[in-house]
Amino acid sequence: MNSLIESTYPLFRMYLDLRRQLMEIVGDDELVFHPPGANPSLGDLCRELGAVQTGYIDSFRTFKMDLASAATAGEGRNSVAALSHWFTDLDEQLEAVVGGLTEEDLATRKVDRGHWSVSPAIQLDIYREALLIFCGKVSVYLKSMGKPLPEQWQDWIG
Repeated sequence: MNSLIESTYPLFRMYLDLRRQLMEIVGDDELVFHPPGANPSLGDLCRELGAVQTGYIDSFRTFKMDLASAATAGEGRNSVAALSHWFTDLDEQLEAVVGGLTEEDLATRKVDRGHWSVSPAIQLDIYREALLIFCGKVSVYLKSMGKPLPEQWQDWIG
């Protein structure tokens, strides 16, 4: 086990748990909900986040960030059950790939993000921010649907 998993990942799991909580309070029929205007459906937002996580998982394997290659990763996942299963699988992959990084990887390798590079620890922090942005968007959707936010969402997202 590396220092990134030991020091950061226990808290990171709590961020991932926000998405599990979402899957517990929505139904398949609510995945098609979208606020007025050019907003995506709730299901599209979830598939987009899964595609983003796929890109981050790949970036820890290859040390190169490429979200374009993961853009269609969520196609066909149109139910809460399918999304939940996919997210569980993605979370396991993320933990395995981050846990598989060596101390040398953490100390010397950089993830190429195109015009800039970051350490694996910063890359994980950036993905955490993507999770929070997703949760912020989804909280607006949940409030628009009149759904109560889970307690952790209320405390962390508002």
